[in-house]
Amino acid sequence: MSPGPVLVVLADSLAFHGPDRAEPADEPRLWPHVAARAVGGRAELHAGLGWTARHAWRAMVGDPRIWASLRHADAVVLGVGGMDTLPSPVPTALRELIPAVRPTALRRALRVSHAWLTPRAAHVLGAAGPVALSPGETVRHLERLRVAVTTLIPGLPVVGMLPAVHRAPFYGGVHAGRERHVAAMTAWAGAHDVVLVDPTPLVAEHVLGGHGNPDGIHWGWAGHAAVGEAVGRTVADVLGRRCPGVG
Repeated sequence: MSPGPVLVVLADSLAFHGPDRAEPADEPRLWPHVAARAVGGRAELHAGLGWTARHAWRAMVGDPRIWASLRHADAVVLGVGGMDTLPSPVPTALRELIPAVRPTALRRALRVSHAWLTPRAAHVLGAAGPVALSPGETVRHLERLRVAVTTLIPGLPVVGMLPAVHRAPFYGGVHAGRERHVAAMTAWAGAHDVVLVDPTPLVAEHVLGGHGNPDGIHWGWAGHAAVGEAVGRTVADVLGRRCPGVG
């Protein structure tokens, strides 16, 4: 086990999906581990498919594995907020109930209907359409996460991540809500000394050019490398300011 800094990463599926599939959390090519190596340390990754900032908060208060990781943290990376920006014409609470619907035939029919509706409704509604989590709710839950970790470890550096871009057919390629989240998250970070990493300049050509995962959302290994290196530089900087000589 590396004796260097420990990065506790709370993230969505961008942190564990590669160019072909979801990967085990300890896959060394994933961006959290690239970032940790950049500072000579290791990453503790806690993430979930489709996690919004609200999902991350629920995990924070309910998953004792996160509590254990935080006992050793030198920095926390909040890699959530991006999935919050995706079109969600069906209210998120109802959409998340689909896996629990019985009988099986009805559940499958609902999934097919949801997959048919989402890209079409996203195109029709555009910027006026609902998203998975509103900017205000995203920021509210990010702040709850920040307060929780810095209360546990006063002075613990917190790094955030702005929403990336996508070309996902499932969402009709629509991402009209992204800019509102970027503005809200930037204002929140500025008010609370949270340094943000913007993955868009790093992965836009990669994703929009079709070089990432065929789903149009997740990144290939080049995207993971670029984001991981950027997060690593950011963490090194905030650790250096906290403890001169580090980084």
